[in-house]
Amino acid sequence: MLRISVTFAALLLAAAPAMAQIETVDPNQAAGAYQPSGADEQADPYRAEDNYQSTPDPAAPPRDQQQDSADEYTPIESAPPSAAPPAGSGSAGFDARNIPVGEETRVPAGNVLAAAEGVFGRGARGLANIVEGILREQGEPVAYITGQEAGGAFVFGLRYGSGTMHHQVEGQRRVYWTGPSIGFDVGGNADKVFILVYNLHDSQRLFRRYPQAEGNFHFVGGFAAQYLRRGDVVLVPIRLGVGWRLGANAGYMRFSERSRWLPF
Repeated sequence: MLRISVTFAALLLAAAPAMAQIETVDPNQAAGAYQPSGADEQADPYRAEDNYQSTPDPAAPPRDQQQDSADEYTPIESAPPSAAPPAGSGSAGFDARNIPVGEETRVPAGNVLAAAEGVFGRGARGLANIVEGILREQGEPVAYITGQEAGGAFVFGLRYGSGTMHHQVEGQRRVYWTGPSIGFDVGGNADKVFILVYNLHDSQRLFRRYPQAEGNFHFVGGFAAQYLRRGDVVLVPIRLGVGWRLGANAGYMRFSERSRWLPF
């Protein structure tokens, strides 16, 4: 018995240093968190709250002024809205209102006379006087039409024609026209036609009805000129007819992009 007690006392003396090194763990403390002891706190020379000192910037304003600047709101000035493009300046298409009426948009008088001679023949008697008189009165046109037509009348008349419009800006395009009429008119004729066109800055505006009134008196052949107007567009057809036609009538000329059987 004595031997067992001595042995147990020897074990307690050997385990005493190990017990001194056992540290009590708080179950409310997160696992792995380091909690320094008081001795460690005094021995740690690298604690940030004790040793960190910021170096002040000599150019920076005092802290109270910095706080005031942070509280102030400076609105950002927005860029002024870009100016809207002028009306009619888009790339979508052709806008006749933006075309200036100048020398470059008109057919020169020499070209007009040469084109008329190409339709009626060079040296046609009285042609130059008619064309030059119209140019003096109306000025140079923006386009002209060369073509032919045929018609007849006995109180009620019909006319069918076709040709090519030569526009100084837009170039050439095919055109057709018809013309019903009523009046004291009788006969039939086939004509060569040369039409001077004024104020037609957009050729699409040609395709409308133009009221007309005309008188015819020719046998075998003869020149006839008349004025047609719709809005600011003026047409001056000059005809050299072959046939027999007598009388006067009133009606209209209707221009179209395609050939039509119905004259109305």
